[in-house]
Amino acid sequence: MDNLTQLVRAEIARQYKSVRQFAFAVNVPLSTINSALHNGIGGSSYDTVMHICKTLGIHAVAEDNAHYLTEDALRLLEQYAQLDNYGRHTISSVMQVEYERCMESPRAKAKRAAETE
Repeated sequence: MDNLTQLVRAEIARQYKSVRQFAFAVNVPLSTINSALHNGIGGSSYDTVMHICKTLGIHAVAEDNAHYLTEDALRLLEQYAQLDNYGRHTISSVMQVEYERCMESPRAKAKRAAETE
């Protein structure tokens, strides 16, 4: 599944109680939304994709549409840009530690959890 479809699926789950409620909110037939989520957003009409993304607060970062941002991610980037060098270093350090924590194996996570209990 492509990045945009995964992001749309995640944002619908986060912002709406169901795909049906989202379809009603954007005034797009449920069958169209389900098809887009199943087959990939890229197969939908440009207008439908833009309407879905705008409603969910998803913004394209690159012209080739390889990366997309939610409103939260866009806000974080805007705040990061306002930081001084010390603040950027701090955020980068915390980000690296959290990334490594999330990428560790399930076995290592279980071991670490057992050690902290």
